[in-house]
Amino acid sequence: MRRADRLFQIVQYLRGGRLLTARILADRLEVSERTIYRDIADLIGSGVPIDGEAGVGYLMREGYDLPPLMFNRKEITALVAGARMLRAWGGSDMALAAQEALVKIEAVLPEEARKDAAKVQIFAPNPFWFSDAERKVIDQIESAVDRQQMLLIHYEKGDGTKSERHVRPLGLWFWGKVWTLVGWCELRSDFRMFRLDRMQFLTETGPFEHSVGKRLVDFYAIENHRPIL
Repeated sequence: MRRADRLFQIVQYLRGGRLLTARILADRLEVSERTIYRDIADLIGSGVPIDGEAGVGYLMREGYDLPPLMFNRKEITALVAGARMLRAWGGSDMALAAQEALVKIEAVLPEEARKDAAKVQIFAPNPFWFSDAERKVIDQIESAVDRQQMLLIHYEKGDGTKSERHVRPLGLWFWGKVWTLVGWCELRSDFRMFRLDRMQFLTETGPFEHSVGKRLVDFYAIENHRPIL
């Protein structure tokens, strides 16, 4: 869990008005009591009205609520446009998550900000050639990147040459109409970029560990561009 998410959860637990010890909070959030003490101190320092002390417990005074999300007009435009583009060009799960995130953000925006969101006139029509199967490939690869799962890919290059590749998936790049996978190719012992629309078969073959020289940060350090196979 990210620290920002943990701080948010601590506030939510304490809003119930019950006295909670650091041990209880640590168990719920699966962190150490020392981490909870540090988080509580930071929350108090930022103005959250938490009362209590170590060894006794903590509670939050009534009447406190999280401030509403505040975005300026340009930020709202970027959020709405980005969600619409992902809905049109992203994977199925990605598109749904973008839409749900936008709904949640709009739900907590002040009234004027919600009006600004409704006025955004930037759209991304769903491309008729972008199939559900292609969307699922994006989701599958994104999941493999996140979980560090090796991929076996049957691939066809632009000249018709076919090959079988074992790849460590590192990231997805979108070029406008075309998605590519950035990965470490075991066959070539080097970084490669693969177009998703040229993948004929794709399956996970097991976990891998990131190692120096084969990470995305190493790819960026070596060069900014690679020919797309």
